[in-house]
Amino acid sequence: MSEQSAATPDASESQQAIFSIEKIYVKDMSLEVPGAPAVFMSAEQPQIEVNIHNGASVVEQGALYEVVLTATVTAKVADRSVFLVEVAQAGLFHIRNLPPQDLDAVLGVLCPTTLLPYAREAVSSAVSRAGFPPVILQHMDFNQVYMQSQQQRAAEAVPSPSQVN
Repeated sequence: MSEQSAATPDASESQQAIFSIEKIYVKDMSLEVPGAPAVFMSAEQPQIEVNIHNGASVVEQGALYEVVLTATVTAKVADRSVFLVEVAQAGLFHIRNLPPQDLDAVLGVLCPTTLLPYAREAVSSAVSRAGFPPVILQHMDFNQVYMQSQQQRAAEAVPSPSQVN
């Protein structure tokens, strides 16, 4: 009897939370150097602007999710664009048996945190291949970004006094 019970998983094991990385890949990459070759003659240091955002979508309900972390790096001198790099770093994540609020946090914090080093390398490599010194994406606290978005959602959900009447 003990052999039979050991062979069949109990209910707690079948409901155990699962998180695994199935695949990490570059979904899209774009590089533009609109002023080449003249931009290489300029001695002016460009201003670098970095924008990062992420999104998640369901690939297979309750099991497989795609998270895409998009990094856009723009370098400008005055109002002239020196270069523009956009990398959409993606991952397929197998996630099961999580409550909705925990799933939302995993997709908004853990998954983009996992993807950031890959996006950092892709951006740095693309900028270097374009003939410029590499741009290294700084660490980003996705937990803080997630908490701010949760606070913003909560504030938008609370009706103002004028909406109550």
